[in-house]
Amino acid sequence: MSEIGICGHGFYVPGFRIRAAEISRVWKGAPSASVMGVESKAVAQADEDSTTMGAEAGRLALGRSEIPAGRIGAIFFGSESKAYAVKPTSEMIAGILGLPPRHFSADLEFACKAGTTAAIACLALAKTGMVDAGIAIGSDCAQGAPGDALEYMSACGAAALIIGKGDPIATINSVLSHSTDTPDFWRSQREKYPTHTGRFTGDPSYFRHVVSAARALMEADGSKPADFAHVVFHQPNGVFPIKAAEALGFPREKLSAGLFVRTIGNVYSANTLLGISRTLDVAKRGERILAVSYGSGAGSDAFAITVRKDGGGRAVEGAPADVDYARYLVMRGKLPRGGEGGF
Repeated sequence: MSEIGICGHGFYVPGFRIRAAEISRVWKGAPSASVMGVESKAVAQADEDSTTMGAEAGRLALGRSEIPAGRIGAIFFGSESKAYAVKPTSEMIAGILGLPPRHFSADLEFACKAGTTAAIACLALAKTGMVDAGIAIGSDCAQGAPGDALEYMSACGAAALIIGKGDPIATINSVLSHSTDTPDFWRSQREKYPTHTGRFTGDPSYFRHVVSAARALMEADGSKPADFAHVVFHQPNGVFPIKAAEALGFPREKLSAGLFVRTIGNVYSANTLLGISRTLDVAKRGERILAVSYGSGAGSDAFAITVRKDGGGRAVEGAPADVDYARYLVMRGKLPRGGEGGF
């Protein structure tokens, strides 16, 4: 019997890393790695962007799903670092993945929760019967001014979930969102890097929304922390998700399956989707997952998920290669080239 749920998942993280200690070496007096809880972060090559990474995550998700590209009736792409200011990235990826022309699509933006908003859109369309399945993608390339605290945490990567009718890996039992107008992080069109309000990003921003969304979902779902084997919270750094878990009464070990930020960094819109994908790789049939995203501005999407199939074990990730700060600047285009106001 067909059910609606997560029928495929995958993520892509570039193989290069820059260590927090290397950033601190260049920017004396900058926040230490221990404060941020981040040892290194993923760095995309100069020829990689949110489009190419999103397409790769989508390809990997399709490869692990029983649903072929021809049955995908919707694609939503969440990002805050689109390659084109005006051009639908969702359609570029649809073409790369071989989706049929008759599908719903849109590019979505809500800071770091755009990826989970895409997942909710796919779930809603599948539940109404308007599509058999949809693919939700979150993908971002790091944005952070040189020397800023964001430079330690903002990384590159993408993740994708295929949600639709079939023999799902997991079912999404309930979804709930909690959002307010809280200006903790923003970037105008004329600015290259975002502005953030320091400690204000913790409370009343991150903690207020993540904790409120999680509590409201558990109340509506009739569940409690003991009912969940795994929890996935948005990971802007290595400290916030642990504090959120403690505030909600979850032991730290329930975060372990999806906690990646220490060595990969905050991959923005892919963050929570990546955590869900990693957790599904190791979760057992019958276990439940609580996942809560966070997007500055501000809002959180909370999901109660039940695992239907044992995970096949985490996919082997290649050994990352470290880059120094100079190479990192070149790879991420943070230095002007000749003819562009350069040296």
